[in-house]
Amino acid sequence: MVKKVLTWASIAFLVFFVAYRPASAAQVVKSLGNGLVDIGTGFGDFFSRLVS
Repeated sequence: MVKKVLTWASIAFLVFFVAYRPASAAQVVKSLGNGLVDIGTGFGDFFSRLVS
């Protein structure tokens, strides 16, 4: 029951955040995307140097 309430509360907060602060929401998504790209680049560099 608690998990279901927390899930719906999280979804409601996400919708509210995107609806009322779209620029901030876009910046958060952009930052997360850049972080994932950096992690991928790091793994790529690691395995390239490991094989070389």
